[in-house]
Amino acid sequence: MKKIIVAYDGSSPADKAFSLAVDLAEKYGAEILVLAVARPPEFGSEVETEAVIENSKHHYQQILHPLRAVAGEKAGTPIHFEVAVGHPAEQIVRRAEDWQADLIVIGHRGRTLFERWLVGSVAKYVINHAPCAVLVAR
Repeated sequence: MKKIIVAYDGSSPADKAFSLAVDLAEKYGAEILVLAVARPPEFGSEVETEAVIENSKHHYQQILHPLRAVAGEKAGTPIHFEVAVGHPAEQIVRRAEDWQADLIVIGHRGRTLFERWLVGSVAKYVINHAPCAVLVAR
C-alpha cells in the first residue's frame, strides 16, 4: 500500500477516517491525499454559482487547516491536501483513478441529517465504483 486517499468533509466520521489513514500510512510507509469536495449548487446564475464554489472552497481550506498541523507532526508521512469541485462521490473515484490510489478511506456519515443520507450514498457509490479498496470508518 503506497497511496491512500481520505475523503474529508470536516465531520466526526471524517476525522476518524483521517486518523485511521494516518495510522495505516505510518504502518505501510504510504503517502496520503486528503480530498475535500466542494459541491456546486444545482441552480443559480453563473455568477452565483461561482460565488458559492469560491465560498465552498474557502470553507474546505479552513477545515483542512488543522489537519495540516498533523501533517507537520507526521514528517515521515507525506500528506497532501486538495479541494476538488463537483459531485463528491464522482470526484473521489476520479481522483483515486488519476492518482492510482491503493486505498480510499471515507467516513460513514456527514454532519447534517441530509448530509448523513447523502454521504451514505456517497460511500455506497465509492464502494461500488472505486478502482481500489475502500475502508469505511465509523
